[in-house]
Amino acid sequence: MTAPASPATATGVLDFAELPPTPARLREIAAVVALLAGTGLLYLWNLGASGWANSFYAAAVQAGSQNWTALLFGSSDAANAITVDKTPGALWVMGISARLFGFNSWSMLVPQALFGVAAVGVLYAAVRRVSGPRAALLAGAVLALTPAAALMFRFNNPDALLVLSLVAAAYCVLRALDATSSAWWMPLAGLAIGVGFLAKMLQAFLVAPGFALVFLLAADLSWRSRLMRMLAGGAALVVSAGWYLVLVAVWPASARPYIGGSQHNSILELALGYNGLGRLTGNETGGLGNLNFDVGWARLLGGEMAGQISWLLPAALIATVAGVCITWRAPRTDRTRAALLLWGSWLLVTAVVFSYMSGIMHPYYTVALAPAIAASLATGTALLWRRRADIRAATTLAGMVLITAVLGFIVLKHNSEWLPWLRWTVLVVGLAAGLLMLVIGRLAPSVVRVLAAVALVAGLAAPAAYSIATAATPHHGAIPSAGPSAGFGGPPGFLDASKPGAELVALVNADAADYTWAAAAVGSNNAAGYQLATGAPVMAIGGFNGTDPAPSLAEFQADVAAGRIHYFVGESLMHGWGGRPGGSEGTGSGGSKDVAQEISAWVSANFQAKTVDGVTVYDLSA
Repeated sequence: MTAPASPATATGVLDFAELPPTPARLREIAAVVALLAGTGLLYLWNLGASGWANSFYAAAVQAGSQNWTALLFGSSDAANAITVDKTPGALWVMGISARLFGFNSWSMLVPQALFGVAAVGVLYAAVRRVSGPRAALLAGAVLALTPAAALMFRFNNPDALLVLSLVAAAYCVLRALDATSSAWWMPLAGLAIGVGFLAKMLQAFLVAPGFALVFLLAADLSWRSRLMRMLAGGAALVVSAGWYLVLVAVWPASARPYIGGSQHNSILELALGYNGLGRLTGNETGGLGNLNFDVGWARLLGGEMAGQISWLLPAALIATVAGVCITWRAPRTDRTRAALLLWGSWLLVTAVVFSYMSGIMHPYYTVALAPAIAASLATGTALLWRRRADIRAATTLAGMVLITAVLGFIVLKHNSEWLPWLRWTVLVVGLAAGLLMLVIGRLAPSVVRVLAAVALVAGLAAPAAYSIATAATPHHGAIPSAGPSAGFGGPPGFLDASKPGAELVALVNADAADYTWAAAAVGSNNAAGYQLATGAPVMAIGGFNGTDPAPSLAEFQADVAAGRIHYFVGESLMHGWGGRPGGSEGTGSGGSKDVAQEISAWVSANFQAKTVDGVTVYDLSA
């Protein structure tokens, strides 16, 4: 297979807005509108069914809608006791939406769904610049129909903003490759990655080395221009990500909430430790590490991960390798090879990190792979399809279809009671289409078009069905999982918030305005349940899982003595975990575990307990 000319010149691929008003353009516009409208329908339909979704973040959105300081720092409560364990970029958007439209499930979740629609649109634009509108439509459809995407763009975790930011950064890098491109494209790419950092910290940086290397190797510019623009992009990244770290570091600790997820009230410790190297090594204070003990190359293809992301992962890897081989001898500035390397580096680096990290690794993290899979698959497939008369390209296409069909059958088999006919249909149709690909060069054009359509349907049917099932299933708790309700994952509502009864809600609400915190509870999920039910600030002792050393016993005693806390809600075990609040024994540091224990022991020894709706409550004002 010989190397092609750069598609930007060989196929006349132009920016969407530059196309002349021809019937072909009108058909493309209609297709793009259908893609985005379908994505919007999938992500917005029945969105409110998930309620508060992840109550941990919902409580922070509620707090931000009530207090500007809480919005700025991502505090779990409007009285600013402690923050969530992430930078609050995603919370800012949801909080502002709640301020504009009132705090409710829709005002919180609609921005997440719109992030998803925007990500599909930007990915379409990025792939179209290199491979044309058909490949771009395929990429957009694959992203939209990835189950992990259908989950996260309907949920209030920070992954939605992270994915949109990284797709935007990739688009900017591809724009920066052209000789006539503006010098602003690389700084804009750095800015986008910085926004991703503000959403989910160091995970956003996984794509940066690959993006920088592709720009240095493939940009149609002099070495000096490439180096200067890359440095400008790096500077923009540092500024857009670092300004918030500096802000938190210089802000007086007494005038802001404690930084949740850290052991020393440090945003830098949170970024580099709990949300940084700790995720790789498993050395996270308060973290659970890898509960499945599935570290290894097959992690993403098995267990719960498979249903989230694995469907087209092997095909995307094959398409990337094949595409790079086809374009190996192309000029240095070849756009197709540059795009394959860009998307491929994103895919490979992120997949390897996810496969081998020993720290916290939840299945929904895999949504970060979805754009890279979609773009790599579409770009490589477009190259192979143009060479389908070559037996090597035909064999590669056949292998991609066959592997996808078999993998889809295996993943669907794990849900043997859910649509059993679907897995057999995917397998039979996929195998038939794959085998016919071997002789595609001998088939009539009309048959080839039908075969292409059948192969696409066979490849997308399983993830599409899983995504529709995901959209039709309400999701709650801190560890949601895509797929039908009978699929993988822990029990419904795993790590979900407490759900107080009416009598307890009325008790906490009574005279809540007279106190800084209407109540206190160990662990953010417990506190979030009471806060969301009452609308009053509730102190989350110990942060997310009760292992942060905040507040100290002395600080808590001082707040009680000053009349700032009304009730202490005891017996607040986190849903789905055994043992004391904050996880099983042996997790976290002994010192931080002692803080929650000391506070609980001090309260029980000095205040009278009463039971309300089956929950032990202490009146700290008595």
